[in-house]
Parts: sequence; structure tokens; C-alpha cells
Amino acid sequence: MEIVEDVVIVGAGIAGLTTSLGLHRLGIRSLVLESSDRLRTTGFAFTTWNNAWKALDAIGVGESLRQQHQLAQGILVTSTFLEKPTAEVSFKGHEIRCLQRKLLLETLANELPSDTIRFSSKVVSIEESGFFKRIHLADGAIIKTKVLIGGDGVNSVVAKWLGFEKPVFTGRSAIRGTAKFEGGHGFGPKFRQFVGKGVRSGFLPCDDDTVYWFMTWTPDIKEEELEEDPIKLKQFAMNKLKDTSDEMKSVMEKTSLDGIISSPLRYRRPWELLWGNISKGNVCVAGDALHPMTPDLGQGGCSALEDGVILARCLAQALLKSSAGEEIKEKFDEEEDKYKRIEMGLKNFAQERRWRSFDLVSTAYMVWNSKFEEELEEDPLKLKQFVISKLKGDALHPMTPDLGQGGCSAMEDALVLARCLAQALLKPAGEEIRQKKLMQKRNLRGLKLMGLKNFSRERRWTSFDLITTSIWFDLT
Repeated sequence: MEIVEDVVIVGAGIAGLTTSLGLHRLGIRSLVLESSDRLRTTGFAFTTWNNAWKALDAIGVGESLRQQHQLAQGILVTSTFLEKPTAEVSFKGHEIRCLQRKLLLETLANELPSDTIRFSSKVVSIEESGFFKRIHLADGAIIKTKVLIGGDGVNSVVAKWLGFEKPVFTGRSAIRGTAKFEGGHGFGPKFRQFVGKGVRSGFLPCDDDTVYWFMTWTPDIKEEELEEDPIKLKQFAMNKLKDTSDEMKSVMEKTSLDGIISSPLRYRRPWELLWGNISKGNVCVAGDALHPMTPDLGQGGCSALEDGVILARCLAQALLKSSAGEEIKEKFDEEEDKYKRIEMGLKNFAQERRWRSFDLVSTAYMVWNSKFEEELEEDPLKLKQFVISKLKGDALHPMTPDLGQGGCSAMEDALVLARCLAQALLKPAGEEIRQKKLMQKRNLRGLKLMGLKNFSRERRWTSFDLITTSIWFDLT
């Protein structure tokens, strides 16, 4: 026996539940299919910026969540391997909090009708059925729906159906954890971050008792096996962060074994967002199913909240629009008319989120890449790899021929690279004599590196602009 629904959302994560609640606020029922037997809290917490709180306010849950989470006043950033002073940035004028994922999902779920979420409902396949989509579940159930939304994360079944490739591994992994301090942690409402030796880490107070912490690094093959053993995982993290502050160490020591996880960091290649099908007919994706990204901007969860609010609005405009006009009745029957309006509503969502998603995924990746370059001077092997990967021409920016700029930009590269290297290596004679004692092997390597970094900075956004513009020409 088939069940028929107006709107089915796959995945009871941030994007899925936000969309469902947004539709509920507008008087539209949806069914949320969750593959696990309870709400998923993987990741423990995430940073919420102004855009996230605007989205939470739009669906009516912002105030209750504010009361359970501290307002952050700023961030302290410390290098763990260079003799540099700690940098401090104020968050004045911004609303930034560390939001516990469990509390967020529970709050969203509690605002929905009790029969909205169906647990232990894993989607195994999707097929066309006229103006409907037929969804097959692992337990044998079949659901027909007028609208299908994929909020089912990085391994999205719906994204695969739309033609997206699997998100790619960045080469980095993350360990995340949460610690509980009975009686209060006493850290104050500031984020701490530590950078150095290829590792980024930090901790963020959620409230007076709860602290979220994280660590990202580039694992070798043996370290990848740590994901399945929380005891080894915790010990590995503590060894990796032995040069951080005592506060960071105390947070990790307070972390229970069921409060720590490790996962590879994946992202969607940005160009897929330009030419891929964010929506197709009456199907679309949102959240990590649409734009998985690295955590360097702190916008993964925030943008999923944005997606949910905007998708609910676009879909409601389509579903609540009257189809009683005589002219429409003459051209289409009721089902076809509704399908066309749904298709247009999802296209509007895709158009609104395409460049926003592209921007966030690309910028997050570039932010990490810039931090990586700053650490090259400490590692000769990374320096060699950097030189090989960043040199001129198509090795840097292969592009489609639509702008006719492939060869032109390669010649630009050659001139800019020659100038940057010459400026680094050809010092005035007087200065060379005065600094002779300082020009040891390490310093010379540093000069070469600086020249290459200058070339990289000068050509990065030109290359980015040319590639994306040529792709866009091809698409249009």
C-alpha cells in the first residue's frame, strides 16, 4: 500500500527540520524521513553567526535558543610554533554563539506536529511516477510525493539522483568533542583558537557548563584508523595538542568517550554548484546535501538554516498560489498546473542559493589554503609540493575556451612569476653585503618562498575569476 504526501523531506538534520518548520509556520504539512532511530547530533555544536540567528528568528525559535547559549564577545588566536603575540578580535556588533546541535534539533522537532518525523526510514531508491516521485524505503514501504526535498547530508541519496557527484575528500580530518564542567568552566564568553604545525584547534563555550572543541589536521594512513576507537582518538588528540594552552588541555581531559568523534572533511567542488541540478522538476536538495564545505568559515550549519527558510518560502509561494483562474484551467489540468508551480518554486530556490553556495564553499576552501601557505616555510617537503602545484599556466588554471583567455593568462603568469622571483632574489649590492651573515640557507629559502607567495596572491583571484566566468559563459 502506497502512502501519498504533498511534501517529503529526506533527513531530519538542520536543513530538513528548518524547512519542515518553515512550511508548518505557513500552514503546509510535510513528512520528514530520518534513516536513524533518533535525531542525529553528530558534530555536537557549531558556530552561529548573524545570518543563522535571522533564520532562527524567521521560524520563531531564535529567542528560546538565545536563552540557552552565551553571546560570544570575541576570539583569541594563538600560534603554537611561532613567537608571535596572541591576536584578539572583538565580535562587538555581531551576534555569535556556539549552538549545541542537540538542543537545536530538539527545539525544531518539538515545534512540529508529533507525526511529522518518521524515524528508521532509510531511502533506498527514487523513481518517476507521473507528476509524483515514488520513494522506496529499506523496510519495503513506498511513499508517493508531490515534492521531494533532500536534506540528507554529504552522502545524499537525493543529490545522487539529481546527478551530483560524491563530495570529495579535502585531505584533512577533524576531531570534535564536547566537555561538561560541573559547577562551570570559568573561561568567559570568548572563543580560543590555536594554529601551528599543520594543526588548527580551539574551544568555544556554549553555556556556563558546556564547552565545544575541535581539531583539524592532515592524517596519514595509520591515523585514519583512529575513527573507530574513542580511547585512541582522545589520546591522539591530546598528544597532537600538547603545545596548546592548559585551558585547551583541561577541556579535552573533561571530554567523555561518548563525547568525541572523528570524521574526514569533504566538500563539493564549486563548479558542480554552477552547472549541477540543484532542482529538477519537483525535486531539490538543501544543506550539506547541496553544499558540503570545510569548517573554516563557520558557515556550514548557518547556511543550512538559510536554505531551510528560503526553501520554505519559495515552496509555499508555489503551493499556496490559487489555481482557480479560468485561463489556467483551459491550458492545464489541476495536477499539471500544480507540478509546474512547484517546479518554478524550486527553480527560484535554486537560483537564489546557487551563487551563495558557490561563494561559501569556494571561500571556505581558500581560507584554509591561505593558512596552509603560511606554514610552508617550516616544512621543506611542503615547500617543494607548493612550488610544483602553484606554477604557471594550465597547471594552475585549466579553463574552458569560451573566454579565449587560457594562453593569454599563461603568458601573464610567466611575466608576473618572473617579476616576483626577481624581486625576491636580486637584492641591491649594498644590502647584500650588509646582510651577508643573515643570508643562510633557511633565509634564502624564505626569500624564494615569499616571492612565490606573492605570485600566488597576485594570480589567485584572477585565475578564479577567469575559470568561473568561462564556465558561466559555457552554461549560458
